[in-house]
Amino acid sequence: MKSQLCFVGAGFHATTNTYPAAVEAGAYIQAVATRHLEHSQAALLRCGSSGYAYDDAGLMLERETCDGVVVVAQPADQTRLVVECIQAGHNVYVDKPLGWNEEEAIMVANAAEQAGVIVMVGFMKRYAPVYQKLKALINDRTLGKVRSFQIKFAVDSTPFCENEEQFMKLAAIHMVDLMRYLFGEALQVTGTTVRDGKYINQSISFIFDQGIIGSAYFTGMSAWSRESEGVLVTFENGFALADEIYKLTVHTSRKGDLLPWKSLEEHDSVYIPSSSPMSGALRDLYLRGFVGEMAHFIACCQAKSAPLSSARDNVRTMALCDRILSSFI
Repeated sequence: MKSQLCFVGAGFHATTNTYPAAVEAGAYIQAVATRHLEHSQAALLRCGSSGYAYDDAGLMLERETCDGVVVVAQPADQTRLVVECIQAGHNVYVDKPLGWNEEEAIMVANAAEQAGVIVMVGFMKRYAPVYQKLKALINDRTLGKVRSFQIKFAVDSTPFCENEEQFMKLAAIHMVDLMRYLFGEALQVTGTTVRDGKYINQSISFIFDQGIIGSAYFTGMSAWSRESEGVLVTFENGFALADEIYKLTVHTSRKGDLLPWKSLEEHDSVYIPSSSPMSGALRDLYLRGFVGEMAHFIACCQAKSAPLSSARDNVRTMALCDRILSSFI
């Protein structure tokens, strides 16, 4: 039996990524609420649902009984909407950010735990295959302990970010959360930021758990109309490079006495997805982690288990965002 989900919001991101990912993950869209009834009806039609349309989210939460509610709205509205879902006794998936700072994140996490409902935050990079494979490599210690890392994230944030805080919490937050997912908790943070109007460039240094050091390069510039990201991890016995979301290269340290330049001694394992027209529009939704996070939310609702990116875990991501911002010189 398909999981029954209700949606709040039907903007571009929601209808392009979240709705189709939920359907692919096995959900039936039971109801949609937006500010305008015709928008809700159009969203239902687009995903092939004969569910109910609302122009009042509160009314939908009161009337509908479902496995979970998916909130993908404007950042300024999301915390309030999630609290309303919690008070109505619904499990919730919400797009990032949940709360604008650590204090708001704590408030929501406490409310969810007191109500006994599941709240999951949409940090889809945790569920992207390239980063899940990298995480498995870290956990298995196939190449030994992690020693250091470099993270790059470049995007044109000028249409939606006016300053460093908006850039950190609306764009770079995905990579901040990914660092926590891969390497644990940051013990020390030092950063530099330079802003010229809406152009933002940042360089940040970290010391994480177990003596892992790392650096992050974040930039929000119109120059990066082609969004780019990458993670390079150096282990004791090799390195791994997650290049964009499509390729993971794993290099194992060479063993033996023969000098590597005397023969073909270097060896890399390269992991990539296949390319096929049979994927339609779904390939990108899988590789970016959208399908994976929806499948995880559905599974958590069915099993009544805490999600990987829970409201409580989100507190630490928001706290790290705040620490980075306060470290800037």
